[in-house]
Amino acid sequence: MSDPAVDALRPGATPATPTGADPSRSAATDPGDSGEAATPAGLDLDRLARYLAAHRPDLAGGPLRAQLIAGGKSNLTYLLRVGEREVVLRRPPLGHVLATAHDMGREFRVISALAPTDVPVPGALLLCADPEVIGAPFYLMERVAGEVLRTRAQTDPLGDERRRELAMSMMDTLAALHRVEPASVGLGDFGRPEGYLARQVRRWAGQLDRSRSRPLPGIDELRDRLAATVPEGANAGRIVHGDYRLDNLLATVDPVAVRAVLDWEMATLGDPLADLGLLLTYWDVLGGSESAAGNPVADGLGPRAGFPTGAELIERYAGRSDVDVGPLHWHIALGCFKLAVICEGIHYRHTLGQTLGEGFDRIGEMVAPLVAYGLTAAGER
Repeated sequence: MSDPAVDALRPGATPATPTGADPSRSAATDPGDSGEAATPAGLDLDRLARYLAAHRPDLAGGPLRAQLIAGGKSNLTYLLRVGEREVVLRRPPLGHVLATAHDMGREFRVISALAPTDVPVPGALLLCADPEVIGAPFYLMERVAGEVLRTRAQTDPLGDERRRELAMSMMDTLAALHRVEPASVGLGDFGRPEGYLARQVRRWAGQLDRSRSRPLPGIDELRDRLAATVPEGANAGRIVHGDYRLDNLLATVDPVAVRAVLDWEMATLGDPLADLGLLLTYWDVLGGSESAAGNPVADGLGPRAGFPTGAELIERYAGRSDVDVGPLHWHIALGCFKLAVICEGIHYRHTLGQTLGEGFDRIGEMVAPLVAYGLTAAGER
């Protein structure tokens, strides 16, 4: 959730800037003592304390301390200590941002709506839309016990059995999300499912035009194949997370379980196979490529890291979902196209010296295998 290179792969994100937070920590693991400050960047604790006293006095019963635990150009996440209680605060990144890309009300709405369902989400506590309180809208949620798993150092010690259990729990959770009827939880107007897939192709084609810095064999052919073969969208109208992957989950490993799905800033109503296709792109393409070795985006997941294959993930999902996975090959091709465009944009900015932090120097190597795999997937029937 906070690794700079991983943050940079979020749809629409730009390379992350170091904030002083330890990128290995999450909103639910041991916060430690380092990094806690009287007034951390992006958070005015005095004004926040007064706001809580007026609107949530149960969260204002003691000294207020905070630690930035996930930073960058994605939404900022802080661990708040209110006396003996710990909660999590989310706000947009510092500086000028597009409200539609960092909509606190959107995240708060979806986790609130999903609370009574089988989808594990942090408990929603408070939404503040007033930017005058801390300089931006924000919301509070419960702290959930668990860990964000993204590196081989974290996943290797699990062993084959627990890695398999974790992967299957991840797929069960995705199927549970896609089984939720949006209108039944008040999300019937959460997005525009009609034309969702065609808009995705157009969006990333436009982004490609702004990301070119070198010859990219095959990427235009991939774009054209996707545009010419957009599926009918028989699955349209489900809740889509938008960036569902292992390191956007909080999990425990003893026992193995997904405790919470995080980072709902890209959520909408659309085709659920978009989630599955992008997940499999991370899993089988990045996680299965030799270029992923040592890469912070994909080194700790997929078959190379000892997890089950993508085919096994699909089988698990299909057995617990009523979604027709027939057009999945197209969605995997779309996932490859999206990540290839994002990686190329990051590569270009890295060549210009505009990326800060580690892990960006090898991201350009992932473009070619993504395009090749996408072309293969786009040609399947």
